Amino acid sequence: MAYRRRYQIEFNHCDPAGIVFYPRYFELLNSVIENFFKDGLGRPFAQVIAEGNGSPTVTLEAQFTAPSRLGDLVDFTLHVRGVGRSSVDFHTILCGADGGMRAEFKHRVVWTQGLASAPWPDALRARLEAAMKEDTP
Repeated sequence: MAYRRRYQIEFNHCDPAGIVFYPRYFELLNSVIENFFKDGLGRPFAQVIAEGNGSPTVTLEAQFTAPSRLGDLVDFTLHVRGVGRSSVDFHTILCGADGGMRAEFKHRVVWTQGLASAPWPDALRARLEAAMKEDTP
């Protein structure tokens, strides 16, 4: 199952030239992951944090192919590409409303208890693996 999230580019995302300042994409990407946990995995970040857990990003690769501008509608499509003992690999594509690719992200997050990596809870692992299977062509 691919997870999709649409955003409108706002003034606060842009540099003085009116295009998205690249670090803002990482903030939007984090929002996509946070909402995927809530909507796709049934575990909002507020609950994760309240339980003493976390899911920080440990690797992130980005390729920017076209600018996004103030007022643009953009769609992030997140794919689960691999589930490890305590990690998950995501591949996220960012497109404009016209379907043209704007950026691509490959990223890994880990499940933590306190400040140490820990195995995924069984229910989350099952949902991650199901999402990966549903998204495999």
